[in-house]
Amino acid sequence: MADLIPDHNGGHDTAGARREAELSRVLREHIPTVVCDGVDIVYRVNGTTGGRGSATAALNRIVRRKQSEKAAGVRRVHAVKNVSFTAYKGEAIGLIGTNGSGKSTLLKAVAGLLPVENGRIYTHGQPSLLGVNAALMNDLTGERNVYLGGLAMGMSRDQVRERYADIVDFSGINEKGDFITLPMRTYSSGMQARLRFSIAAAKDHDVLLIDEALATGDRSFQKRSEDRIRALREHAGTVFLVSHSNKSIRDTCDRVLWLERGELRMDGPTDDVLAAYEEFTGGADKPAGEARGPQKQPNRQKSPLPA
Repeated sequence: MADLIPDHNGGHDTAGARREAELSRVLREHIPTVVCDGVDIVYRVNGTTGGRGSATAALNRIVRRKQSEKAAGVRRVHAVKNVSFTAYKGEAIGLIGTNGSGKSTLLKAVAGLLPVENGRIYTHGQPSLLGVNAALMNDLTGERNVYLGGLAMGMSRDQVRERYADIVDFSGINEKGDFITLPMRTYSSGMQARLRFSIAAAKDHDVLLIDEALATGDRSFQKRSEDRIRALREHAGTVFLVSHSNKSIRDTCDRVLWLERGELRMDGPTDDVLAAYEEFTGGADKPAGEARGPQKQPNRQKSPLPA
């Protein structure tokens, strides 16, 4: 090996071998969990023309998709445009952007809930989108829903039983009464969201996708959520967090993807990306959609965006 240097004993210094061993170790630990390669996601919205309700029109849309879409008045909404990135095990990645920028759409595609128009999404392990909404039922008690949600995520009944008390305590549902024994329809939207987060966070995930989970509940619950995400990073794979709270992103994530109008504008360390984003929106933690004040509206189209 060219890097080897003769030592005083007639052997060879293993500097090159040590470098190769270190590189091998880094590569083993730097395991990709999600790879998005040129991903496009397109929604199709049916119009009011072309007999969209008839069986003939439906068959035409299948056989001659592009021609029939135009004839049927189908509108194409390009929600995510040519997005590419690689996420690695142990990372917590924030997704930011103003309303309608494609953040939640991208998460659903990574979770396998939406098809991609072009490109590919590769995952190592099973992605889990936070929120077991489809499994939870409003007419059942919180207790029943804990079991139902846990089973829906692949936990055994014994595993759910073992973690039940921690789930309830973490959610804070019973802090002001015995709400866990009441039907979920009696819960506020914040209580429901906290219970969903608590159920989802009870399991170690290969890839955990969280959409605005930390925006619910008081600061005490948000702090517990942030601590739980850090624990998930240590025990499992990758965490993605969509949030309009820049503080939550700063406290939780070490990397940020900035999506704007469906395009990936910036991908880098949290502080760097948030600084550029806050300059774009006109301040930290402003509600999405309030990007720049009225005095800057005329220059919005001319202002260059970070690459």
